[in-house]
This record gives sequence, C-alpha cells and structure tokens, in this order.
Amino acid sequence: MTWTPESWRGFPYAQDVAYDDQAELERVFGRLRSLPPLVTSWEIERLRGQLGDAQEGKRFLLQGGDCAETFADCNNGIIANKLKILLQMSLVLVQGGKLPVIRVGRFAGQYAKPRSRPTEVRDGVELPSYFGDLINRPEFTAAARRADPTLLLDGYAHAAYTLNFIRSLTAGGFADLHHPEYWDLSFVERAGLPEHLRAQYMQTSRQLSEALRFMEALGESSVDQLTRVDFYTSHEGLNLNYESAQTRTVPRRSGHYDLTTHLPWIGERTRALGGAHVEFFRGVKNAVGVKVGPKADPAEIVELVRRLDPDHERGKIVLITRMGAGEVEKALPLLVEALVRSERHVLWTCDPMHGNALTLPNGVKTRDFDAILRELEASFELHARLGTRLGGVHFELTGDDVTECIGGGIEATDLDRRYETMCDPRLNYRQALEMAFRLADKMKAAGSLSTP
Repeated sequence: MTWTPESWRGFPYAQDVAYDDQAELERVFGRLRSLPPLVTSWEIERLRGQLGDAQEGKRFLLQGGDCAETFADCNNGIIANKLKILLQMSLVLVQGGKLPVIRVGRFAGQYAKPRSRPTEVRDGVELPSYFGDLINRPEFTAAARRADPTLLLDGYAHAAYTLNFIRSLTAGGFADLHHPEYWDLSFVERAGLPEHLRAQYMQTSRQLSEALRFMEALGESSVDQLTRVDFYTSHEGLNLNYESAQTRTVPRRSGHYDLTTHLPWIGERTRALGGAHVEFFRGVKNAVGVKVGPKADPAEIVELVRRLDPDHERGKIVLITRMGAGEVEKALPLLVEALVRSERHVLWTCDPMHGNALTLPNGVKTRDFDAILRELEASFELHARLGTRLGGVHFELTGDDVTECIGGGIEATDLDRRYETMCDPRLNYRQALEMAFRLADKMKAAGSLSTP
C-alpha cells in the first residue's frame, strides 16, 4: 500500500480518543499543518547519525524525562532542572564509558499518555480517562475529561516554548563540559544527598575537567566530540492527528519528516503490525523507537523492525526493552537471538522503569529502585553475554526532589511528602544520579575487560 502522511487513517487506531466535534478537529488539524515545524530535518539526520554510532559502540544514548509533561510544568525552573540532571548523568556516563553521550529528553511534546482503560469510575460516576494534557484535562468532571481538539494547538505552543528555552540555554553556554564545576550544582549541598554520592560526583567532575584540558593541550581533535552538548527531544507518538499534521517534505531532502520531535517512539500498546501507528511511522525519515515488553513474540518484533526499516538504514530503529527485573533473564535473550538471526541491526536500549511498577496496600502506585537497578544491570550483562551491546538507557526522571519511587533513600512512608506525578512514578535527583553511577561502573568494567 502506498504510504502518505494520512494513510494511517485506514488502519485500526489503538488508544484512539473520541472527538465529538469533527469540524473543530479538522480546523485544528489545518492550523497545525500551517504552523512552522518544531524541529528541523537536519537535526533529525544528525541524531540518526549519532544513533548509528551508538549501534557500533561509539556513543551511548541517555534518554530521560517526565512520564507525562503538563502544560503547567512549562516554566524555566522545571525545564532547567531536567536539563541539569541529564547533563550531570551524562557527565558520569562519559567518565565511566569513555564515550560521547547522546542526550535525548522526554520533553517538548510528552503531553499524551496511553491508558489501560478508556474510562475510569469514581463514586459510581464513569468518565473518560485522563489521556494527558494534549487530549483532555485531569480534573474529574465531564467538561474536563472531554477530548478537546484545541489542546493540540496548546501542546504545540508549549512544546515551542520549551524548545526555545532549551536552545537558548545550550547556545548560551549553559552546559560546557570543559567547566562542569561552573554548573548550578546546588543539589550536592542538599542534606538528603549521601556524602559518598556528593564526593563521587565532585571527583568525577574534577577528573573529567582535567582530562579534557589535557587532551586540548595535546591538540586532540576528538575532544570536541566529548564536549559538544546537543539536546534532542522525544515523545511517544500517540496522537496521530498531532504527528501527521506536522509531517512534511523539506527542500533538498527526499521523504517525509515528522517535525514534532527528533525521536518519536511507538509504545507497547500501539505497536500492532496491522495498526495505525506502525503504518504512520513506517513512512517517516526520523529514527523511531519501539517499546518492547516481556510478552512480545520475537518473530513479531523481527517483522515489526522489517516494516519500519525495510532498507536496513543505519541509526533507524531504537528498540527499548521494558521487561521487568523478574522477566528480563528469560525474555531478553529470546528477543536478541531472534534479531541477530534476522541480521537486523538496531540500537538496543533498556527502559527499566515500566516493568517494575507496584501498587502498595494503600493503593499508591510506585516503583522499586532496587528492581529498576537489577533490570538495568541484568540487561547490560545479558547483551555482553549474547555478543550484542546495550547502547542506551531510557528513564522516567525529574530534576526535582520528588518522592515517588521507593528505595534509593525513599521509604514507603515518604511517598506522601512530594508525590507529584500526573501519571507514573519518576526517579528523583538522588536516585537518577545514583543510577548513573551504577551504570558507569558497569561500563567502566566492560571497557577494562575489552582492553588488551
């Protein structure tokens, strides 16, 4: 079937929402098509090149941010804090892995969230579920839960505000790896951060600064690859009205680009081979991520990769495994072996968050830091054993001192102190930094083993 940006409309649409005003939806769709793109084709192509490097073990992907962005969180402090924690984690990974790190944020578009049920019931009242600020509003009223097409325009606007601020910060020297000691590191002074983490981070910062200055003194040209800071955006491409409205051709390049984000991904609930999301994303030039859980049929994932990447393009597919600590040892090898046999090349990354959720007796949803760490470390070791490599990680995290995941300094009794997520629990500052150090230790050990 010939692909067009609209051909997905002829396929089953998982996670579809019912807009009750089709005329208004068409008006919004037309307006979105006329607005300038949020990202550019050359940024998308540069990221694809770097993801291709990561496939070959020359870079490492760090992807992280909020489970679900909200319009209310579009302010300078929250955005800057997310950039800081991604920068600080990347510094730790650069030091541990001796590789340039690709920084991709779950921001500037992560406004839609899939739900396990289309409706929810409270006190005998049934209303549509909250699907994120791009679709409806969180308040439990009929008016708030109505799918409102104008929120698509609000999502575009807030994504543009966020991108403008990010680009201004990075262009202004917000994150110069030559001088990480100049960053706003107020978090290391917080009483909640253990002394060993504070000391380890400051030592890493000093060592990297000294190493970079030494390389520059020698005239080492590759230092630029380590110190240049690029930030890319990503979000789940859930609402295809939003994605397709900003999908277009560009001068002097072939094919269509989804210009809402640099790296869209297809979720576990929307990756059906015969579904609208696979149909849409098979036609765009962006690199595409795919979330894969423990129940996935390896043969089906091989076919999915073939459909999304029929020409074996470098840096095209990012497989994001989300198995759970209790399933990863069994499920991941079957998937890896199937892809290896098919001679399909992908960037293997691990999302250790989604398979490790639990609900406490009081009904609070949380995640276990220790289980997250176990899945991450097991994935790293399994890839090494199978002759492939873990080329990236995907975290839900925040730069704020929230209390949403237990472990890493947070007890179950602490959760009500700052449980702020609109959807799934996120790692806080301390937990994210500690996760980066543990991963860096794995990368460092693997590098030592491979050195003659």
